[in-house]
Amino acid sequence: MIFRTRFKILPAVCLALFLLMAFISEAAEIKIPEPSDKDKCPVCGMFVKKYPDWTTVIVFKNGSRQYFDGAKDMFKYLFDMKRYDSRNKKEDIVSIAVKDYYRLSWIDAHSAWFVEGSDVYGPMGLELIPLAKEADAREFITDHKGKRILKFPEITREIIKTLD
Repeated sequence: MIFRTRFKILPAVCLALFLLMAFISEAAEIKIPEPSDKDKCPVCGMFVKKYPDWTTVIVFKNGSRQYFDGAKDMFKYLFDMKRYDSRNKKEDIVSIAVKDYYRLSWIDAHSAWFVEGSDVYGPMGLELIPLAKEADAREFITDHKGKRILKFPEITREIIKTLD
């Protein structure tokens, strides 16, 4: 009897785990204030509010934020913070958010899927395209001739250099 009960529960447990994994693998939408008219990208100096679809942000423990006009400049900043920001340190970062290309909503950058080498250009030319769902990234790569899909830790200084 116990044997049969376990086999009835097992499919439900497997389904629940599958759904949980699917939920975890997508970048969740988060709340971030939009940049002001005065916020400039610390890497290139552009006013980021002019490019709301491309805006990315790093939030620090002290409540300050650095906005960027695209993921490419955000990664440049992260790879060389001393050059671009004498006030903040990597260990003081609370969160990093990017805009999902299709939904234009803030998502956690560490959960995002980034497409490299597409025919879609950002304010500074070639750009990494952030998406919340892997399925969206796969569709985007096909529709826009992208080279590959990357997760946050896979993005290197060398990859960013190829976008300049």
